[in-house]
Amino acid sequence: MIKKVGMTVRYSIFGYLIGEGFRNVFKNKKSTMASLIIMCATMFIFGIFFVLGENVNHIMQSVEQQQGMQVFIFDSATEAQTQELGNLIRSIEHVNNVTYKSKEDGLEQMKTYFKGKTSLLATYEGANNPFEASYVVTLTDLSKSEDVYNQIIQSDIVDEIRIRSDTIEALLKVANGVRIISAVIIVILILISIFIITNTIKLTVHARRKEISIMKYVGATNGFIRWPFMVEGMIIGLISVLISMLILGGCYNGVASQIEQALVNEKMLTSLLTFQEMFGTLIVVYLVLGIGIGALGSGISMRKYLDV
Repeated sequence: MIKKVGMTVRYSIFGYLIGEGFRNVFKNKKSTMASLIIMCATMFIFGIFFVLGENVNHIMQSVEQQQGMQVFIFDSATEAQTQELGNLIRSIEHVNNVTYKSKEDGLEQMKTYFKGKTSLLATYEGANNPFEASYVVTLTDLSKSEDVYNQIIQSDIVDEIRIRSDTIEALLKVANGVRIISAVIIVILILISIFIITNTIKLTVHARRKEISIMKYVGATNGFIRWPFMVEGMIIGLISVLISMLILGGCYNGVASQIEQALVNEKMLTSLLTFQEMFGTLIVVYLVLGIGIGALGSGISMRKYLDV
C-alpha cells in the first residue's frame, strides 16, 4: 500500500513539473515567440548545411563509382569509326576496361538516377535523345589520366572527354569546405541560441524570483524548481524542430527539382538525395540539437536564482 502511494506521489510530481513547463510556454507568449524565432532560424540554417553536406557526399560516392573517364562520340560518326576508336582506346597503356554506351543506354542510365521523376526526361525520348554514344574507360592508374586523354582526344570523332578523377578531387575540396564552414556556423548558431534562450527565460525566472525563494526556504529541491523551466525550453526546442522541418522540406523539394532539371540538361549522370532519404537522420539530429539547446539554455538561466 505504501509503495503504491509512493508511486502515485511520484507520478503527481512528474505531472506537475511537465504541466508547469507547458503553462510557462503559454503564459509568457512574448518571450516564447522570441525564443521560437531564433531557434527556428538556427534549425533552418543548420538544415541547409546538413542537406548540402549530405548531397555532396552522395554525389562523391556516385562519381567515385564511375571513376576514370568517359569519351563522348559525335552523332555523325559511323559504326566502323566507332569500333575503330574502341580498339584504339583498348590498345593504350594504363587502360583497364572499356565499355561502349549507346545513346539509348545513356538515357536509360539517367532514368535510374531519377527514379520516380521520369517526367523530367519525358521530352528526351526517341529522336529528341540528347545523349551521345560514348566509351566508359577505367584506368589502372588515375594519375595517368592526362596521358590517356591526350592520346584519345586526337581522334576526329571524339566530341568531349570527361575525366572523373578531376571531379572527385574538386568534390573532395568542396566537401571538406562544407564540413568546416558548417561546423563553424553551427557552433556560432548554437551559442547565439543558448544566449538568447538563457536571457529570455531569465526574464520569466526574475519575475518569479520571490516564489522561487519561498520554495527554496520550505525545502523544495533545485531539481523540483529547475525542471518546469527546462521543460519549457525543451518544448520551445521541439516546436522549433517541427516548424523548421516543414519549412526546410518545402524549400528543399522546390530547389532540388530545379537543380535536377539542370543536371538532366547537362547530361550529368547523378541526382540529389530526396528529402525523405535524409529525413530519418535529420529529425534525430534536429531533436537532439533543438531539445538540447532549449534544456541547456533553461538550466543555465536558473543558476543565479537557485543559490539562496
